[in-house]
This record gives sequence, C-alpha cells and structure tokens, in this order.
Amino acid sequence: MSTDAGSLTPQDIEFLRRPLYGFLSVAGGPLPPQPRPVWFEATAEGTIQLFTGPDTRKVRHLRRDPRASIVVAAPVGERERWLSVAGRTTVEPDGAHDLCARLAARYWNLDDPARAGELAGMLAAEQVRLVIHPETVRRYMN
Repeated sequence: MSTDAGSLTPQDIEFLRRPLYGFLSVAGGPLPPQPRPVWFEATAEGTIQLFTGPDTRKVRHLRRDPRASIVVAAPVGERERWLSVAGRTTVEPDGAHDLCARLAARYWNLDDPARAGELAGMLAAEQVRLVIHPETVRRYMN
C-alpha cells in the first residue's frame, strides 16, 4: 500500500528513528539525480535533519534550489517498507555538531577507539545542519 501525505505520521517517525541509511537527492544537481547515503534524524516537529560541510556540493545546490528528498528503506530480511520525504530544505548554521554526535552514537559503537577518533575529527570540522521540511511524504508497507 502506498499513500501520499504532506507530513510525517507517528509511525513514520518511529521508523525513521531506527539506525537506517537515508538516500538524499537534491534539486539542481546532475541529471539524473545522484542520491547519496546519509545519516539523518527525524525530529519531533516532523522535519528530517542531517549534517554536512558548509562547502559541499549538496549545500551549493541547495542554496540555488532548496528542494531535496530522502528515501529510507527497511533492511533486507524485514518486510518491505520504505518512506520518501520531499520538500524545501533550509541550511542552518547551528546545531550540526550536536546532531553529528547524536547520530554517531546511533550508527557507531563509540567505545571503539577508531570510531571515537573519527567522530572527534568530524566534530573538529565546520558543519551545517540541513533541515528538510516535508511537503510530500510517500510510504509503502507490506
């Protein structure tokens, strides 16, 4: 069953709080779009946020055209389920390092010294927070 809506449901947010990879596509990029795997977080306000460097190609494209989408799918071995969120994206100068630290703890075992070192390097770098404000949400659950 596939449904369309303009906002995330509580079930969507629960699904998105799992440590799954999202595949981000931005408008204004090469045709066809070139999705990239990303860490992300669904917020209580119903937005999707992620972090990146301020001078990345995705940020340059988003400054010209703020449309983006993210697709998240359940892993192999689970019943088929996916969620696609598209909307206007803002580039926020604050909160990226806190988000990075939360997501690293979600996706990595930070007791591993190598991962802790990678996180320290990420936190030492300049970051911005990207926030996708959903306009279209499509979902499938089998």
